[in-house]
Amino acid sequence: MNSIVAIHPYMKEGTWVFDDAAVGLREEPFISGADTIIDRMVADIPDAREGFTLLFSGSAFPGYQLELVWVRADMSGNWYRSPLLGMEGWLCPALLKYFEFPPAKLYAQFRARVPNKTMGPTR
Repeated sequence: MNSIVAIHPYMKEGTWVFDDAAVGLREEPFISGADTIIDRMVADIPDAREGFTLLFSGSAFPGYQLELVWVRADMSGNWYRSPLLGMEGWLCPALLKYFEFPPAKLYAQFRARVPNKTMGPTR
């Protein structure tokens, strides 16, 4: 597995979702506080609702903007807390498509998506 994962969330019908064909996910939603954390982190990214890049890892990496600390397991998912934002968010079992076990900490970077002009649409 890669140590840094890149996904490209976008807004669909009022919900942040993402696709990742490599792990079999399509329109996987962020809910229960994870969506609100995203709202805060992309507030200054132009057109984020059309899609942005989210890099994440279980290890700190240069340029990360947000640290999330594991709080507890719940309903086959996991709650993480952002000390920076003072917020919690639930990550569903899809997290285990990227990690063997829920990491004690997650590190994330939120940035504008640069469309790949040779690949067609950004989704």
